[in-house]
Formats: sequence, structure tokens, C-alpha cells
Amino acid sequence: MIRSLSLAVLAGFALQGCMFSPGQYLDTSEIGTEGSPESSRVELIPITPKLIAQNAATYVSSSVPAELLAFKPQAYKIGANDVLYITVWDHPELTAPSGAQQQIDANGRLVRPDGSIFYPYIGKVDAAGKSIEELRAIIAQRLAQYVDSPQVDLSVLRFASQKATLTGAVGKAGPMPITTTPVSVVEALGAAMVDPVNADLSSLTLTRDGHEYVLNMDTLNTAQGSQLYNVYLKDGDQLYLPYNDRKKIYVMGEVFQPQAIKFKTKNMTLADAVGSVGGLNQTTSNGNALYVIRGADNLEIEPAKVYQLDAQSPVGLAIATHFQLKPQDIVYVGPAQVTRWNRLISQLVPSVSIVGTGASTQHNLRD
Repeated sequence: MIRSLSLAVLAGFALQGCMFSPGQYLDTSEIGTEGSPESSRVELIPITPKLIAQNAATYVSSSVPAELLAFKPQAYKIGANDVLYITVWDHPELTAPSGAQQQIDANGRLVRPDGSIFYPYIGKVDAAGKSIEELRAIIAQRLAQYVDSPQVDLSVLRFASQKATLTGAVGKAGPMPITTTPVSVVEALGAAMVDPVNADLSSLTLTRDGHEYVLNMDTLNTAQGSQLYNVYLKDGDQLYLPYNDRKKIYVMGEVFQPQAIKFKTKNMTLADAVGSVGGLNQTTSNGNALYVIRGADNLEIEPAKVYQLDAQSPVGLAIATHFQLKPQDIVYVGPAQVTRWNRLISQLVPSVSIVGTGASTQHNLRD
């Protein structure tokens, strides 16, 4: 009798394998059905060539704001805390008053907080706000009263009055001095050493004069004829390159390496995501059950969208290369029916064996 009971239990589970089979299973049969609780929370959308075309038509390419391109660096203006080196040819006592054996820095002229410097013979000179050439001409003109035809040269030993700040996923975060050589955003990031693994390249933020500009470094920097090279830093700019630890794609289900993929660029296709985890498990996966779940983290505000792709055909695989994913998307690959059945059997058979062993033991005791 116990043996008959165990077979009946096994048969019952077999008839309801879809309900009791172990592992994740996404049932979309009631999505979109009027009156079902899922209909108001989830929208099922097939991934077709038409959908790809519609998405492409609404795609807005990245561009550099016109006001950033309009800024053109002018001649460097000297400011407080800059250190100047002034040379008067044939007059070493004016060029290196501390002695020729001293370090160059020891003979530098610090621009005071009020923007002035002191120079022998001519006294106090207002330096702040003047270009290097303007200050050189002023010093030469005043020295002409004491030196015959003075030949004056002037350079900046240390740039300290103007700076931009770089923070985030870079190797060398901190202030970057603005110098006589204009520095573009691309050059600044190159000098700061971007962390290519942990940086969110699509969300570089430039803060200038109280305004924030989000620049997609990934597409703007690689596009032919990119204008990102023409965005130059100015005094007070703040560059922030965010980390990508909060922007991920979650790939789950019947794939070889389920995992969360960091979303560090703007463009990642469904094919990219599936390929990154080793592809579909050809033995256990259902090619018609490839889903992209979008908006699951925001269900209290608006319904989630579930996109379904039939990846069993070459056409489906081609479509996957054009379907763009977004941060926080969940890619789920469902199991094949035979997989779910095999998993059920693998868990039930040991239980049936235990029941059979118990029945045999009871029978032996009766004997």
C-alpha cells in the first residue's frame, strides 16, 4: 500500500510539474489578461524588428552643449599665489638676487594676496589680472629709468591662482592648475588616469558657474570628429566621474554565469549582456523565454515592462544585438520544460526511495 501511495504522489507531481518544479520560473500567461492582478503592474512587450525601429527613431544622440564649446581660453592672467621668475639680461643682481647658486624657486617672486609683487628699483607692481606679456612690458618700462635698454623676460614658476578640481573614479583626484597651456576635458581626464573598470563613462559631470553638464564620455570621446576635445577647463570648474557600482544589469536564470554586470557605458545591448555571462545554457534554457524586466525597482510609481524575445531563431539573435539595455534592467532566461521536469525528478526520487525503504522495513518487521 505504501508503494502505491508513493507512486501516486510522484504521478501527482508529474501532472503539476510547472507549479512545483524547483528553480525560478517566470509565468507570463496572465500578464495583460483583464482582471488579473499582474495586468496593472506589468506590461508584456514582444521584442520585434518594429520595436527596435521605434526605439531607434526616438534615440537622441549625445552632443556637447553650445555654451561649453563657446568658451575659448584667453591669454593666462596672473593671480595671487602665482610665483613669477623675472629675468633681466646682463643684470644678474636683478635676476637672481639670492645668488646664482640658489634654486630657481628661491629667486621667484610670489604674487601677494593683494595681487602685487615687489621688484628692485621700481617697488610695488600690480600683477594680478595682467597677462605675462603685459606685466613684462610694465616692468621693462619702469626699469628703463635705471637700466639702459633693459631686456626683460618673465615666466610663471608655479601656477597657483587658478585651478579646476577632478574627483570620482580617477587615479589622481584633486586640484589641477590652470596654466598657460589650455587643457581640454579629455586631456585632464587622461592626466588624472581614469579607472576604466569602475568608472561610469556615460555620466561625466562638469560643474561650471553653478550649472551642471552631463557628458557621455563613452560616445563623445570615440565619435568621429568629436567636439569633446574642444571643451576646455577654466578656473573654478569641477569634473566628477562617478563610479558604476550603482548602475548594473542583472543577468539571471539559465545562463552559464549568472551575475550583476557593471553598466559603465551608455550603450549595452541584450546580446552584450548575455554574451558577458557565457551565453545561454543550451542544455537547460528555453530560447523562447528570454526576458528583459525593466522598472521592477519602481513598481509603486508605474508598471514594470517585461520585454520578451524569441532567441531560438537567427532573427531573434540578430534582434538582440540591437535591443538597448538600461541600468537596473533584469535579464532573465527561463528553463526549458524538460529541465524543470528533470529537476523535479532529481529531487523527488530520493524522497520516493526513502518512502520505499520505510515500507520495506515495516514489511520486514511484520514478518
